[in-house]
Order: sequence, then structure tokens, then C-alpha cells
Amino acid sequence: MTVHPIEAESYRILAARVDLDRWPPLSRAVVARVVHAAADVGYADTLVLEEASCAAGVDALRAGAPVIADVEMVAVGARRSGAVSYLAEGRALAATLDEPGLTISAAAIRVAAERFPSGAVVAVGNAPTALFEVVRLAAAGDFEPALVIGLPVGFVGAAESKEALRRSGLPAISNVGERGGSAVTAAALNALHRIASAP
Repeated sequence: MTVHPIEAESYRILAARVDLDRWPPLSRAVVARVVHAAADVGYADTLVLEEASCAAGVDALRAGAPVIADVEMVAVGARRSGAVSYLAEGRALAATLDEPGLTISAAAIRVAAERFPSGAVVAVGNAPTALFEVVRLAAAGDFEPALVIGLPVGFVGAAESKEALRRSGLPAISNVGERGGSAVTAAALNALHRIASAP
């Protein structure tokens, strides 16, 4: 694959500012892409990931696992991985249920979990409620993702949802704190997809 000179220079600057050698190969690729996508070296200190979880994601992607995004922005940012958002179906489901606190994003995760109860790669970059729903469904035995990339952003629930993910025992990539978002979530997923697609 040909690398554009701007991208090459960006990664050169990144490598000068962050010691990427402290991570094993798969984790290193994820950290580098997230830091690159955000132009924020702070992620190097707040990302929480393990090589085994990254490997589980790569294996799932190689096997053609479904890729579930919490919102369209994540799905568009990671379109090469085949990521799909079920927000439209979630909106329809939420309208039929008498659950005042249920968000459309959380309902969309319910739809996805019913369709793909085991082996999916889940990427949550916008909605903490969606990540809380992933954790809840997994705890109930109704959802068993191969990997959960949980990097939602926000002042309300984002840090807490990521902490809940880390405590869940699910294979995961997350970060500590309120920062996150669709771009960094798609970047983490794209890093794994690039590895999974390599010959």
C-alpha cells in the first residue's frame, strides 16, 4: 500500500513524540492510529488495551464477523470493515417499548445483539448508553462479542461506561476519562481491519 507523504510525515512526528515500542505489535498499531486520528498524544497514556483482545478482534475480522457501530459516523469512518449501525431499527424498537430511559442507541444495540448474539466486533464511539447496554446484555448472557471497542465521548456517562466495560471481562479496547468519539473509535477499528486484511 502506498503511503501519502503527509501521512508518512505525520507518523514520523508521532513516533518522535510517543514511545510506541512499549506496546506489542497489535496494540501498538491501535495506539498509533488513535493518536494519529486525534492528533492527541494524551491517548497514549489513557488507552486501555491488551494484545489478546486486539488479536481476538483481528481473528474475528479475518473470519468475516459482523461489525456493529453505535452510530452512523462510526460506521462511515470504518466502512472498509463493513461496519453497520442499527439506529433506524433501534428507533423503531424504542418506539414500541415502554422504557422511558431507553435511548435509540441502546435499543439499536439490542437489535444487533439479537441478530448477532456471538462473535461480533462492536464499536461504540458516541453513545455511553449503547456501551452500557453492551455490558448489560453480556452480563445477562444475551450477547458475546469477540471484541468491544468502547471509546464514547461525553461529560455524562462516558467515563463510567468505559469503566463498566473494563470491569465486564469482555475483550475490549477503551480509554480512561471523558475523551473519545467517532473518529478515534473508527481509527482503532481501522487499525485492526488493516492488519486483518493484510496478505
